[in-house]
Amino acid sequence: MSDAARQIDQAGTLDEEAGPLLDQAFIAKIGKLDLTTRRLLQGRQKGEKRSKKRGQSVEFADHRQYAPGDDLRFLDWSIYARLDRLMVKLFLEEEDLYVYLLLDASASMDYGRPNKFRYAQRVVAALGVIGLTKMNRVGVGAFSSELNRVFRPERGRRHLRKLLRFLEETPSDGRTDLAAACRRFALEHPRRGLVVLVSDFLDRGGYEEAIRYFVARRMDVFCLHVLSPQELDPPFAGDLKLIDAEDGEETEITVSRPLLAAYRRNLDAYIDGLRTFCHKRGARYLTVSTALPFERLVLDQLRQLRLVR
Repeated sequence: MSDAARQIDQAGTLDEEAGPLLDQAFIAKIGKLDLTTRRLLQGRQKGEKRSKKRGQSVEFADHRQYAPGDDLRFLDWSIYARLDRLMVKLFLEEEDLYVYLLLDASASMDYGRPNKFRYAQRVVAALGVIGLTKMNRVGVGAFSSELNRVFRPERGRRHLRKLLRFLEETPSDGRTDLAAACRRFALEHPRRGLVVLVSDFLDRGGYEEAIRYFVARRMDVFCLHVLSPQELDPPFAGDLKLIDAEDGEETEITVSRPLLAAYRRNLDAYIDGLRTFCHKRGARYLTVSTALPFERLVLDQLRQLRLVR
């Protein structure tokens, strides 16, 4: 058997990207970019970034509704006197940004050509490099049925190799449990920041609870929905036996045009539902096919959605 044949996995994919996640030329290119957030956050140390923070700065930024636990020193009593509403003053101050990157490392991600998991690894690697280069605190969580591996928040370029090695050594295996993994990550990382969830969102338990955990903690949430061309437009016909990548369940079907049409309608409805759920809760959302060159995703689409600039 040839070396190429040995690299064909059970999903019928070819490991075409056996090299490094990011080459040096691309690292240099994205080093000029920065990550952006739309929420009012808090941090302890001074970073390169200017973001909104509740504190004693001379520059007033905004108001928001008082929430239990807020510092009473920053209540705006003039608004309370006029409107009978408790509002907190927010100010602009220099601070570092916490960037949390969650990577779906379940078995369903190890599918497609180009491979979904490899694509997702590269996305997380690129965002991590951008964050570390700009002196943000970058943390990563890899999950399947639970939070499997964690890269604790670090800041600075000296951690680039450590981050890339962490991602390279992360395997994809097991079932998906978005809710359990995201709940644990949120509990272990209470400081507010930017959360980027990179997943195929193929979880029988649903995605709603997982996203709610971060929204409830006032995180700035970005969901990147990664799908392969074979999932978006299945190239199948005739009698097939389908095997679930995560639990091994087998189903025999006859693929016909009406069945494929119904599949596409269901997939479109699922994507629309996830997008609507995110947008209603202030989270950003993007569906991406692994057929889209990775560089275009980072340099073009993520710029258009203002995740990077």
